Amino acid sequence: MPDRNDRVRELAARVRTPDVVDAMGRMHRHRCHIDGLVSPTPGRVLLGPAVTISFLPSCQEILPPEQYSFSRLFRDAVREGARGRVLVLAGNGHPDVSLGGGSKLALVAAQDLAGVLADGRIRDFPEIATYDLAVYCRGQTSKWGGDVVTPFEANRPVVVCGVTVRPGDYVFADASGALVVPAAQVLSVFEEADRVAQVEAAFVEGVRPEGPGD
Repeated sequence: MPDRNDRVRELAARVRTPDVVDAMGRMHRHRCHIDGLVSPTPGRVLLGPAVTISFLPSCQEILPPEQYSFSRLFRDAVREGARGRVLVLAGNGHPDVSLGGGSKLALVAAQDLAGVLADGRIRDFPEIATYDLAVYCRGQTSKWGGDVVTPFEANRPVVVCGVTVRPGDYVFADASGALVVPAAQVLSVFEEADRVAQVEAAFVEGVRPEGPGD
């Protein structure tokens, strides 16, 4: 739905994560917000429908690397479309382990995804900062994580920092944090968030001290 997506992007440019979290709270009771993220691409806004890759603890016997590789799982994740999607990486209890770095995210950038939301650490921040992506994660690390976790499956519901992410759900992230919006409600949620932002801006303007001579 190109018209809807264009409208969502227009609204997203006028709001912040807290506005959208407030709007979600008026429509849903489940947790949607994700705090405590860092970014190698500060200042960039991440927005788009999710595709997912889930990781499990590494075990060569049950997860042979030649079968369970990031490149194969990534192809599975974007089989129905890559451009503008957000790749969500679920570490499943390993927030301090690297889920990707410069090489893996170069593959993501080459397919024109909007960016990455990782429930784990990311390597190679300076390199990733040069990519045309917005990336948010649990932290930076210098250590490869493949000895700890292995990509296991693509495009299944995952949990990131206590928030359910289903393929197709919209991910929105900025300097304030991230959140996940059900695809069916994404337009109505962002319209409500725009109203929230306008009301807050009017309140701030109303209590602003008058300048000399006013």
